[in-house]
Amino acid sequence: MQLYDTARQAVVAFAPGPLVTMYTCGITPYDSTHLGHAATYLAYDVLQRRLLDLGHEVQVVRNITDVDDPLLDKARSLGVHYLDLAAAETARFQEDMRDLNTLPVTSEPRATSAIADIRGFIGMVLDTAHAYQAGDAVYFDVSSFPRFGQIGHLDHDQMLVLATERGGNPDDPHKRSPLDFVLWQPSHEGEPAWESMWGPGRPGWHIECSTLALRELGTTIDLHGGGSDLIFPHHECEAAQSEAVTGEPFVRHWMHTAMVGLGGTKMSKSLGNLVFVSDLLKEWEAPVIRATILDHHYRHDWDWTGELLPAAARRIDRWRAAGPGDGGLDEVRAALDDDLDTPRALAAVDDAAASGQGVQAAAGLLGIDLGS
Repeated sequence: MQLYDTARQAVVAFAPGPLVTMYTCGITPYDSTHLGHAATYLAYDVLQRRLLDLGHEVQVVRNITDVDDPLLDKARSLGVHYLDLAAAETARFQEDMRDLNTLPVTSEPRATSAIADIRGFIGMVLDTAHAYQAGDAVYFDVSSFPRFGQIGHLDHDQMLVLATERGGNPDDPHKRSPLDFVLWQPSHEGEPAWESMWGPGRPGWHIECSTLALRELGTTIDLHGGGSDLIFPHHECEAAQSEAVTGEPFVRHWMHTAMVGLGGTKMSKSLGNLVFVSDLLKEWEAPVIRATILDHHYRHDWDWTGELLPAAARRIDRWRAAGPGDGGLDEVRAALDDDLDTPRALAAVDDAAASGQGVQAAAGLLGIDLGS
């Protein structure tokens, strides 16, 4: 199998051992699952299916960020407890994933389940002199880690821009350097707080994922992924603090999915330009939605339009009419092994069905259930 590795900036061999460990960054549960989420998790679902098809055991961890600024802000605006909001939206997300026929993950740990582990991890970062305490907070000292930037290959100015856009708060006066990032922060009034040796507060975003990944999967993970908007600062910071403590590579292969847009603008909760999976499922069956999404390569940005669904529905009808069989299966496998080329895989199923071969097995490898 060949997959693009973000850190190496090339399509390279992905050749893990019998057990494959995968960590995919999950949702911050303050709103419903949108198509951007679906595109990301379907890509990792298809990868998981192909790895299982190759005979691997696959251990997949997908976290729930149930304490973070966007969740707290939304809960405050609704006048509800943040954990109640998180529980409700997590349940909706899990239902959407089941409805889209994604395979179960091995575990889906919540950040709030790991506060003791997070405090211990921060202590280790401090003990290795990669962090400092200032203004009732603890920060990672980027200057202490020469490989900072190893994933995204961005220069200092580019990182500053993204840190500003994505909650990095480079103007924090307590930081020694604008790119230093918070490991532990004091909670504002009305926010959840846990006791620590640095004072009451809550963890920073990046430390949550490092702690959960290391706790659930060990020192080095075979593959870590998420949307491309997580490359910086989230994944860059994860790698730095993890490797600073363990002295070992955090991730062997970084895989990131492209953005889904609406009207030429990236679909995001902050902008509110969202198409929700639950709404689509009221009118269209899951195989149609999956086929629509998988007809776009995971590394290429694309724009959502309503015209995509009828075309996908006609495609599914043709596949069903072809009946059971394993036509196109080898071609689908070859396409997935070529940097998870799902558009080529769908075209291979089209060709097999057009030639009179049954394609149920090939569609199934893509997670598209054609029924009995």
